[in-house]
Amino acid sequence: MYAVIATGGKQYRVKEGDVLRVEKLDAEQGATVDLEQVLMVGSGEDVSVGTPYLEGNKVKAEVRAHGRGDKVEIVKFHRRKHHRKQMGHRQSYTELVIKKISK
Repeated sequence: MYAVIATGGKQYRVKEGDVLRVEKLDAEQGATVDLEQVLMVGSGEDVSVGTPYLEGNKVKAEVRAHGRGDKVEIVKFHRRKHHRKQMGHRQSYTELVIKKISK
């Protein structure tokens, strides 16, 4: 069984036991999180699609860790203009383990 969920402005295809990194969630490490924005649930030929979300469906996940991703370097440069701007960004994430997909 698999599900398509929406969290943090992105969509993820998950199944039980998957580990995924999503945008940072306000939850403690080891806590259980219910993801209720389920777009689709499928099991073989049996597929349910929501409009936009399925009512009553949940995906239970456990928060494994919080962290910050790799640095993304941003460099803006104009030749012959004495202009050079350099910045960096590290995005925060939450690592989840999918425990149960309920219909």
